[in-house]
Amino acid sequence: MDTQALQALKDSIRVIPDYPKPGVRFRDITTLLGDAPMFRLAVEELARPWEDARVERVAGIEARGFILGGAVAHRLAAGFVPIRKKGKLPHETVRVAYSLEYGLDEMEMHRDALAAGERIVLIDDLIATGGTAEAAVRLLRSLGAEILAACFVIDLPELGGARRLEALGVPVQSLVAFHGH
Repeated sequence: MDTQALQALKDSIRVIPDYPKPGVRFRDITTLLGDAPMFRLAVEELARPWEDARVERVAGIEARGFILGGAVAHRLAAGFVPIRKKGKLPHETVRVAYSLEYGLDEMEMHRDALAAGERIVLIDDLIATGGTAEAAVRLLRSLGAEILAACFVIDLPELGGARRLEALGVPVQSLVAFHGH
């Protein structure tokens, strides 16, 4: 992506100060999603590295990862796997617990969402500390997925999430970075 397009993409992301708590600058992609050229650019750039990789499924983390992941799956002619918070899926599930800043949570996916050995790309809007993405990797691997990469629109590099996933052997790709989170 050229630097002008990269800057336009970055500029399309709204920054909300002091949300959800004082000192945090929330990176809101709803403005990107509402801007058709920027939404298209983000989807194209998330999908581009995987066009010839024989991706069988794209997994998206609730909720913004559903929007992006579904569009990327469509672009790659791949299936889509929703990874949801506990209790939201109607069929037999596999589940993993993970730590949040203020406690524990669980995420799950349908047990039959993929077959062992399937080539998967994981998508979400943002990587910060990496706890949620790491849990998604563990969940996908519990069913034998081959995770090609974890892809995000935004990286907050100082929080170390990308390094955390790379330590698990999962390559990380992000379209833009915001330093100083």
